Amino acid sequence: MNTPTLPGFATAPTRFLFFTGKGGVGKTSLSTATAIALADAGQRVLLVSTDAASNLDEMLGVPLSNRPVSVPGVPGLQMLNIDPDTAAEAYRQRVLAQLEAGASDDERQTVREQLSGACTTEIAAFDEFAALLAGEGIDGGYDHVVFDTAPTGHTLRLLSLPKAWTGFLAGNDRGASCLGPHSGLKMQEARFNAALRALSDPALTTVVLVTRPDPRPMMEAARTAEELSQLGLANQRLAVNGVFHAISASDPIANAIEALGRQALQEMPDALARLPRDEVPLRAFDTVGLPALRALLQGGEVTAPVPASATPALPAEPLSRMVDELAAVGHGLIMVMGKGGVGKTTIAAALAVGLVQRGHSVHLTTTDPAAHVADALNGSLEGLKVGRIDPKAETAAYIAKIMATRGKDLDQQGQALLLEDLQSPCTEEVAVFHAFSRVVNEARSAFVVLDTAPTGHSLLLMDATGAYHRQMVQQYEGKTEGKGLHIITPLMRLQDGSMTRVIIVTLPEVTPVSQAAALQDDLRRAKIEPWAWVINKSIAATGTTDPLLQARLAGEIRQTERIAGGLAKRTFVLPWLPESPVGVAALGALVEAPKLLPAAQWAGR
Repeated sequence: MNTPTLPGFATAPTRFLFFTGKGGVGKTSLSTATAIALADAGQRVLLVSTDAASNLDEMLGVPLSNRPVSVPGVPGLQMLNIDPDTAAEAYRQRVLAQLEAGASDDERQTVREQLSGACTTEIAAFDEFAALLAGEGIDGGYDHVVFDTAPTGHTLRLLSLPKAWTGFLAGNDRGASCLGPHSGLKMQEARFNAALRALSDPALTTVVLVTRPDPRPMMEAARTAEELSQLGLANQRLAVNGVFHAISASDPIANAIEALGRQALQEMPDALARLPRDEVPLRAFDTVGLPALRALLQGGEVTAPVPASATPALPAEPLSRMVDELAAVGHGLIMVMGKGGVGKTTIAAALAVGLVQRGHSVHLTTTDPAAHVADALNGSLEGLKVGRIDPKAETAAYIAKIMATRGKDLDQQGQALLLEDLQSPCTEEVAVFHAFSRVVNEARSAFVVLDTAPTGHSLLLMDATGAYHRQMVQQYEGKTEGKGLHIITPLMRLQDGSMTRVIIVTLPEVTPVSQAAALQDDLRRAKIEPWAWVINKSIAATGTTDPLLQARLAGEIRQTERIAGGLAKRTFVLPWLPESPVGVAALGALVEAPKLLPAAQWAGR
């Protein structure tokens, strides 16, 4: 394991390696490349994805499975994906098996209903994760288990659960919770304790904080470092991915990008500056396939097919035109969705500012636990209300509401038992869904721009919305006929194209485009039709001549050809800007200045 060309996180690894960070910083690429490097050096390695929107299958060409599968071409490497739906069904069966043989059909049906919500999905996925840390579910023969995690907010939630559940179970010895019979929880207590011990042991676990040489992901990585330290995960390393060095001294775009990256490294937060650090250069190729993944950490050339055209044959429009069309509607919900790190927050904030510029009042909010909309605005604007669905605040408010209603007629002991049940970590999922429902309802008479969490987390929220819809339809089926009543659930409002416009944001790279297409398929299965796509950080729209950026342009053209082939009904584009558009003025410029999109760069305009 002393290969000198490998970064530090791959040369002296602990048994468990967690790669975490803001969406889009390269966690999957670095974790997968590390797993391959360790296996190439003769180690037995298990690569695990905890992201509901994982793209490991595309990167390695191996179908995802909730059981370890071998990776062709890499002896010693196996991979698995913790699939929430599969994990939830297995968890339901385990809990139902704990029921006594004499349980009635009604009792069993009650348990099934209790196990149908989003909190069951979360705890079931966590249960699989905890089993790996506890040494269960694997044969124990792996030298290393490498975790490719979901974006930061979701991962912090996951890594906090061992402590939360062990604390909840330690003082709980009664009969039911939101997950069904208490035995369904209690039987996992030893596993959760073992997971907590493994996470807290620096000899066993290392957290690799992945970032880009950019102030925003660095600030998030610094906050993550501090929160993980508070959870007892103190063995941390920093990996700065995509460090760019301009090749062409005469290219202002390339020089500006390099200068900003250098400044970000010089001014990184103290919480990161004191960590051991590795830097991985920006590569000219997409990190898909074994040759590219091996070259990511060790260097080397990767050949790629030459695009059929020199410029993307894609009818692309500026954001200003999008805002004009949205403003003409007068109200509604605008949901900005996509993979982490593609620029959802910037796009959502720019749309909100643009609508205010056109005379509308707007509520800009977010479901992302990382909550960066306020940072993006960096100021205030009359007519713009900024909020967030804060899981902790929503949970506290939800508990207070339940205690004031359902608990008001209980005696002291009953109230204590109810409060104890509400301290369950899965209460947060219920509270967040209720807050999301209020936001959806608000859009009936005003503009609400919703900056969503990264794809996997948003899909779990969509699952909760669908589960609530099915529950309401079943509950009121046949009871409203002839009474002039009809049910309108949050899902029905999301399906209403006259009220909700879903905008999918992507980068012109293979993984973000594939995940955007998969997200679109998931939405369509829920009968939610995306309204438009936004291609962010387009190199083609900058006119750069730098050889490395030009090499990356070849990959961009392949992806825009995919999009032009029918993926998106409407497409809007933003160039790769030499400086992040932070602040009301900069965001306003994105929706006021079509000149940011050179017409010559895009065919079909």
